[in-house]
Amino acid sequence: MSINAHQSAVPAGTGTASVTDRLVEANRRYAEQFRDPGMDARPVLHVAVVACMDARLDLHKALGLELGDCHTIRNAGGVVTDDTIRSLTISQRALGTRSVVLIHHTGCGLESLTEEFRTELEEEVGQRPTWAVESFRDVDQDVRQSMRRVRTSPFLAHTDDVRGFVFDVHTGLLREITNE
Repeated sequence: MSINAHQSAVPAGTGTASVTDRLVEANRRYAEQFRDPGMDARPVLHVAVVACMDARLDLHKALGLELGDCHTIRNAGGVVTDDTIRSLTISQRALGTRSVVLIHHTGCGLESLTEEFRTELEEEVGQRPTWAVESFRDVDQDVRQSMRRVRTSPFLAHTDDVRGFVFDVHTGLLREITNE
């Protein structure tokens, strides 16, 4: 049963397990069968994948990846932020990746947000977020912007193999975005 089926779980302590309790229980069952694969942190395919955190994207299945094949960096929108560059820099310089694959997707929630979201948060909590929402209207253009951010970062040692794609959440297919 998927986690989504349990979104209305009652908080712990009321007799019904919370979503986190269910995850911890699933981990216990996983650990019973787990065998250390003997890998280190260096990805076998020397690739880092930057993608949206959207729950509809099963990156390993969609890309035919196995445990240990890649580094996966996910955030809202799959946007290349300073923290994404930090992770890519460590991935390349300390752990040997050479290729970067960027994956945005159709129907992304960031297409319906604006920077006004930050103002609303400030009004609600009394403090303005230091981060940008990074919302967008054109997913192809946002992939191009992400590719530019990777290719122009002075911290990244390998920027010659950077490719961007849009994953179609209805068909499961990737569509490559060119630099145009």
